[in-house]
Amino acid sequence: MRYELYVVTDEELSHGLSHVEIARQAVAGGADVIQLRDKKLPGRDLFRAACDIRAVTARSGALFIVNDRLDVALASKADGVHIGQQDLPLSYVRPLAPSPFIIGVSVSSVEQAKEAEQEGADYVAVSPVFSTGSKQDAGHGPGLGLVRGISDTVSIPVIGIGGIHTDNAGDVFAAGADGVAVISAVVSQPDITEAARAFKLRIRQFRP
Repeated sequence: MRYELYVVTDEELSHGLSHVEIARQAVAGGADVIQLRDKKLPGRDLFRAACDIRAVTARSGALFIVNDRLDVALASKADGVHIGQQDLPLSYVRPLAPSPFIIGVSVSSVEQAKEAEQEGADYVAVSPVFSTGSKQDAGHGPGLGLVRGISDTVSIPVIGIGGIHTDNAGDVFAAGADGVAVISAVVSQPDITEAARAFKLRIRQFRP
């Protein structure tokens, strides 16, 4: 499975585009994974969006992951769910999921990554790699060291997230990541398809 370009939807950053339209444009540009993420949307509306995105990704071959909501992921026949450290523990989620079913876990330490792997995570997302603000000194912070430490410790795919764009994505892959998760670097751009395509072309320089 490819996790190289992992796009997280966000309607508040998309200049008016819906989750489904974000997904449609991102996969047209070559996104490998779409994650539906919306902590405010009512469950019924989230389910409808998930079903629509499932149809989009099924046609393109991209993976479809739902953030937090295992129930919505299962009901919409998504490929998997992504959970955080404050969500239902992985040890409880895994027995509820069918096989095969992808479960990703957000981690911020080597210890959390090791625990996630031991409990059956399919990948871990390391956050934050970079500051998502505008600080000029955020480029090579401790996040890259954390990516490297986790990549050297676990055998499952490692995805970097947080402040990643085309100019620093190479550093994340060089640190051992198998993919980069992005929001504003793709979702907030005037042309999401072109932004995703540019990201994929950049990734090809590091992962041919």
